[in-house]
Amino acid sequence: MTEGEKIVVLSGASQGIGHAIASRFMSEGWQVLSCARQEMPAECRRNPLWVHHIAADLSEPASLDRFVQDAHDWLDGRPVHALINNAGISPKTPFEERLGVLNGPIEEWRRVFELNFFAPLKLARGFASALHQGQGAIVNITSIAGHYVHPFAGSAYSTSKAALSGLTREMAAEFGQLGVRVNAVAPGEIATKMISADYEALIPRIPLGHMGSVEDVAGVVFRLCSGDFAYVTGTEIFVTGGQHLY
Repeated sequence: MTEGEKIVVLSGASQGIGHAIASRFMSEGWQVLSCARQEMPAECRRNPLWVHHIAADLSEPASLDRFVQDAHDWLDGRPVHALINNAGISPKTPFEERLGVLNGPIEEWRRVFELNFFAPLKLARGFASALHQGQGAIVNITSIAGHYVHPFAGSAYSTSKAALSGLTREMAAEFGQLGVRVNAVAPGEIATKMISADYEALIPRIPLGHMGSVEDVAGVVFRLCSGDFAYVTGTEIFVTGGQHLY
């Protein structure tokens, strides 16, 4: 099978880390089937390897179900070789505070968990047969915030990512029976449009002395789906410049 025949399903593909992941897979000759809340920019649609995009809000169960069905209609029985669960949210309260244990509506917690935790679970189930057929890999995008109290990420986001780390372990054990590997990538401070000037204060805590790039994350995600990592499953890789050491 040539690289051009391999298909990756990617959530949260329209910007930031997700967009970089799509670009990396296409640079390696993979076909990208993506979803995001928005339509893709025109320049992305011009790449023939970005074969299909479906606008969907994965925090809404009905929208997620439609995405899975529409994706399978497009696949028409073809295998999937990788599923990247990248979509996620880290909302603030109406007063722009961290969504914490003592503040913010519980309904917002449910919305965070629906996208950050339940969507990866549902997508893994939804594409399990196609991944088995392709002997593929799943990569869940977790976060450094799932492993320690982060000054800017709220408690809802942090605990949802911690739960996704645990889910990765359980998925690896169960999907191994299908010949499908499951790993996670935990980014630290990555320079995107969402990063505010406040994050500069965290750089002294990064041993490599600078923020990471979206390409740093995308490279690790791709390698986890490649033959180089064919005997690796149930692992979480920190892309943090060493920040997780403290």
